[in-house]
Amino acid sequence: MYAIVEIAGQQFKVQKDQFLFVHHLNEKNGATVVFDKVLLADNNGKVSVGSPTVAGAKVTAKVIADMIKGDKVIIFKKKRRKGYKRKNGHRQQFTKIQIENITA
Repeated sequence: MYAIVEIAGQQFKVQKDQFLFVHHLNEKNGATVVFDKVLLADNNGKVSVGSPTVAGAKVTAKVIADMIKGDKVIIFKKKRRKGYKRKNGHRQQFTKIQIENITA
């Protein structure tokens, strides 16, 4: 069984006991999170497609780790022959979750 669910503005294909890194959620370690924006659910070949979401379907997940930093991305801007250079870096914060249950 799998589902396509929207988490923090992004769509993920999830299965039971799968680990995911999603954009930062405001939850503590060990907290249980319920996502109800299920766009598609597959229950052993029986596919339910929502318009826009599947009614009554939800995905339950547990927060494993909070505030994990991703790889550093370097932003470098330059205009040639003008003496203009700017260097900036960014590290996205992620939350690691484990999918516990999918109900369709």
